[in-house]
Amino acid sequence: MHADTVRVAVVTDSAAGFPLDWLEPGGPAEDVQVVAMPVLVGSDILTGEHDDVTGPLMVALAAGSDVRTSRPSPGQFDRVYGRLAEEGYDGVVSVHLSGLLSGTVEAARLAASRATIPVEVIDTRTAGMAQGRAALAALAAARTGADLQAAAAAAAMAARASALYFYVPSVEQLRRGGRVTAAAAWLGTLLSVRVILHVQAGRLVPLERMRSAHRAMARLQELVEADVATRTGGVLLTVHHFGNEDEAGGLAERLEVIAGTGRVSLAPCPSVLAAHAGLGVVAVTVTADQPVTSDRS
Repeated sequence: MHADTVRVAVVTDSAAGFPLDWLEPGGPAEDVQVVAMPVLVGSDILTGEHDDVTGPLMVALAAGSDVRTSRPSPGQFDRVYGRLAEEGYDGVVSVHLSGLLSGTVEAARLAASRATIPVEVIDTRTAGMAQGRAALAALAAARTGADLQAAAAAAAMAARASALYFYVPSVEQLRRGGRVTAAAAWLGTLLSVRVILHVQAGRLVPLERMRSAHRAMARLQELVEADVATRTGGVLLTVHHFGNEDEAGGLAERLEVIAGTGRVSLAPCPSVLAAHAGLGVVAVTVTADQPVTSDRS
């Protein structure tokens, strides 16, 4: 790396939903800094991901216990931005869950306003690996020597070009969390109905109601296939799951027919999303194929 090269770091939150091994050494998201989003199960605050949260969260959702989420505190971002400044970075692209679904973006903006290096905060207006791919786009740009504004623009562009579709076996948990209040009349009182939703302009919006889980999964696949058919160039898909990995894995295999082998990832649903969507959720993100490199040139 040349001495005059600008060093740009990338930060996101755990709603990005990276697959388990992507943040490990050598993984495509190794250099992305992830700020944990708390999940509150009764009086317990769970701040990790994967094994630390999945078991207790599954038990709580199955039992109908009180499950809530919270944004990270501005202090968490203060510490991350401060550490990156100490490590010699010249700026930060901070890529986050939709501001209409969480206050995370506002916490990041508050911390950015008092950081000692410039921080560009991106509201992706989405979640899951649609958000994660936006962070990876910023990382890829930074690794090729892009400055802060160019890396931030890469993240914003990737987020705008993404789509996120959900299948939930029951709307009860979504109602409890207040994430589909605008759709309450449309959903009616049929708590057992299967619903397909998508993220539109940063909000969760219901698309269709289904009586059968089998039909709902088939329809989810049809919607993803139709989305992919409208795009030019390659796509990358991620299938998120919570409590139904086998069912999600079957969908991922079928989607490889349209996306191509190696272009479909399988990952647990981020706990902060699973807490609202409930057990059995399957979500699919559709993003443009972005070059992700491990080069440190």
